[in-house]
Amino acid sequence: IREILIIVIGAIVVSAGLRAFVFEPFTIPSGSMEQTFQINDKVMAQKVVDFHRGDVIVFADPGGWLGEPVNQSTGWRRGLELVGVLPDTSRNYLTKRVIGMPGDTVSCCDQQGRVSVNGHPLDESGYLYSDGGQPVAPSEIPFTVTVPAGRVFVMGDHRNASADSRCHLEDVTPGQPEGMAAFVPVENVTGSVVLIIAPFERWRELTTPATFDAVPPPEAPAPRDPQIRVEGGC
Repeated sequence: IREILIIVIGAIVVSAGLRAFVFEPFTIPSGSMEQTFQINDKVMAQKVVDFHRGDVIVFADPGGWLGEPVNQSTGWRRGLELVGVLPDTSRNYLTKRVIGMPGDTVSCCDQQGRVSVNGHPLDESGYLYSDGGQPVAPSEIPFTVTVPAGRVFVMGDHRNASADSRCHLEDVTPGQPEGMAAFVPVENVTGSVVLIIAPFERWRELTTPATFDAVPPPEAPAPRDPQIRVEGGC
């Protein structure tokens, strides 16, 4: 019994260490990232390497995106989630794709209906949600933003079902410039998703889409406050 207890405790310690510093599993709670992810997919986020434009990230609610945080699980199951034995099913986290890094200017849409980053139009056909073989529009909301320092601009792959950065560009938060809530603080990011681990038939590795490779760096340092021009809202 003592040896079994040592093995179990050792496994929990190792699992907790991996969760804290290397990898952390999560469960996808909504359809905002379809078809990249399906609802209830189990994914793995890595914490070792910095994320980049185009990566899918898991991040804590920056404030007001989810309403009142609610955990799906309680008791012993929640305990196993906290040490990394089970995927985190709490609703305190969101999963979106990074479109703009600090200092980037993101706009939509050009004459071909594309999102552009620092003047480079993105080919998003490889990951946007497809309805009957036709990808959804990159955005129904025309906007141009410059991402402030220490923050990122994110969008879901199912743009018609994602209350992402676009939906918070007119939010007013006490003590912050208008629209600041639309930009996710870098410190809120848990890590970038690198694997779909379950169900088994959907197991695959995630990589950064090639279209982001050609995005030029921003022309100026990231501003302290966001620069926003938007027409309409979600």
